[in-house]
Amino acid sequence: MTRREWLLEERIVVDAAPADVHRLVSDLRTMGRWSPECRGVWMPRPPARTGTRFVGFNRRGPFLWFTTGRISTLREPQAPDWTGEFGFDVGIFGLPIARWGYRFEPEGDGTRVTETWQDLRTGRGARIADLLGAVFAGTRPEHRVEVNRAGMRTTLARLAADCGRTPAAG
Repeated sequence: MTRREWLLEERIVVDAAPADVHRLVSDLRTMGRWSPECRGVWMPRPPARTGTRFVGFNRRGPFLWFTTGRISTLREPQAPDWTGEFGFDVGIFGLPIARWGYRFEPEGDGTRVTETWQDLRTGRGARIADLLGAVFAGTRPEHRVEVNRAGMRTTLARLAADCGRTPAAG
């Protein structure tokens, strides 16, 4: 049996300023361009602000599902360090599923983008959340990290391509 992992991190260096990359990623309505699972995001009152709620529409193979989310972190890159952050929590039917985060740090003439995922399916409701993930997304909890690692790498590579050059591993 595969050991379940609870945290995951991937990073890449893209050819754009931290503020520009932050602006792209924090507009969740564009996430469907990069993510292999997210097909779109509906946000009732853009632009994104801390506390903004949204609905994500997802697909992987024959599996279709939605998640509800709330933006938890929104810090635009500013002097002196030009580091920014963006994060959100997603769930389904009121059960916490995951926390996604992005960190934007200057690196050379570009930006090192770090994407993180944390599994929030713990405590009360965890078994139900695990079951819902298996039924709706077709992924058992112990395999979610493999699926997410591949998805995060694809997402970051597509983001880097949108930023103007072939990505460099960070």
